[in-house]
Amino acid sequence: FQLQASGGGLVQPGGSLRLSCAASGFTLDYYAIGWFRQAPGKEREWVSCFSSSVGSTFYADSVKGRFTISGDNAKNTVYLEMNSLKAEDTAVYYCAAGHCGWSTKAYDYWGQETQVTVSS
Repeated sequence: FQLQASGGGLVQPGGSLRLSCAASGFTLDYYAIGWFRQAPGKEREWVSCFSSSVGSTFYADSVKGRFTISGDNAKNTVYLEMNSLKAEDTAVYYCAAGHCGWSTKAYDYWGQETQVTVSS
């Protein structure tokens, strides 16, 4: 099983980025995909989750209304559209496969990191 995260970068406050998480070795029908982030000196924080099997999306309060998670089953890829970015969104972002939940323990497989930096 493999997860490939991409799409991070440097963006100004108020800007947008779209992260992608491409899955291989399994399909979105059987695993939910979650996004986490970790800022320097802070614990890993759950951001959002997409469950294709139940057609549901979930968001942390800190990103609700600004981030949108979606999935493309044909491409086996989940996207995290991030709008109105703030400096506090700066972190390393990870995608993970498992069951939707806020705890890292809900996820069985993890992808590599992609850095998001929000700065003027």
